[in-house]
Amino acid sequence: MIKRTFDIIVSTIGLLLAVPLLAYMALRIKFDSRGPVLYRGERVGKHGRTFRIYKFRTMVVDAERLGASSTAADDPRITRCGAWLRQYKLDELPQLINVLLGDMSLVGPRPQVGWAVAQYTAEERKLLNVRPGITDEASIAFRHEAEILRGSSDPDKTYLELIAPEKIRLGLHYVEHHNLWNDIWILAKTIVCMFAEPESLSSTTSRPLPEPTHG
Repeated sequence: MIKRTFDIIVSTIGLLLAVPLLAYMALRIKFDSRGPVLYRGERVGKHGRTFRIYKFRTMVVDAERLGASSTAADDPRITRCGAWLRQYKLDELPQLINVLLGDMSLVGPRPQVGWAVAQYTAEERKLLNVRPGITDEASIAFRHEAEILRGSSDPDKTYLELIAPEKIRLGLHYVEHHNLWNDIWILAKTIVCMFAEPESLSSTTSRPLPEPTHG
């Protein structure tokens, strides 16, 4: 209850303070490309319940039918405005609405699409014991995830082999050890990363990553 109360208070304040920014971004999206301002994709939440996640649209209309679920930095589906929104993670701001609705929390493992959750092991399904979040340690570590996927001929496969294992490990650690003070610390780090000078690659990519398997 403490975590839920914290989520409601912070997300409400965040939405109220961000109204001018949200309106500005909505106008930029509308004038930049054809299509709706918001993207509402299906994700799997707590206890396996599906919900519609809110994001600012950063890709062309019907992007899900035109390519992979995972998005590389050089994905041609990304709009001009969308590239800017993704760079600063501003496309995630509408998820504060999901937090108010109870679909998500401010902090927690990122919600996944159905096909990815279907591949979870029994251990990995523990990620569904908590509400998914807007941010977590994995989101910070892989904040330049799109750069890792750049040039991949199969971004979904590359994601599953190079990124998903570490994200899942960090997510499971959160499920076992989360508390309010840890959430506050993760939120603070996330805000710092949002306003930090963008880099072509995150510190995560500076450590060796396993080579993708073939076959």
